Amino acid sequence: MLEKTLRRALERGGQRYTEQRGAVYEFLMSTDSHPTADEVFLAVRGRIPGISLATVYKSLETLVGCGLAMKLTYGDSSARYDARTDLHHHVRCLSCGKVCDVPGSLPEREVQRLREGADGFEVTGYRMELLGYCTSCRS
Repeated sequence: MLEKTLRRALERGGQRYTEQRGAVYEFLMSTDSHPTADEVFLAVRGRIPGISLATVYKSLETLVGCGLAMKLTYGDSSARYDARTDLHHHVRCLSCGKVCDVPGSLPEREVQRLREGADGFEVTGYRMELLGYCTSCRS
């Protein structure tokens, strides 16, 4: 089922299916840890020993470009990847960098209120991230 979804999305985006893209996508779909490219590389390397870090980066960017993953970027130039592409929010630990999903979403009336107060700025989407310290880092 995952391979079929991936093949269709890649074709719509003018890309082709490869074993490496399949392995990267399968790993992303199997985790909610919001991994870095290095973490994806380490996980996928067990399945495809000859895969390179550059191939993992290219595969991740292809998945993002085809709408199959989200790239979460931060001011320190780090990036994490998320296979959940629906509108959802995150918490990020300022100490260890761990990223987790937050259940629920803002009520639509609140989003509309924020859009109306944007001084003529056309809001096409939003992303909310809560910052703080995870349980392990607070200890």
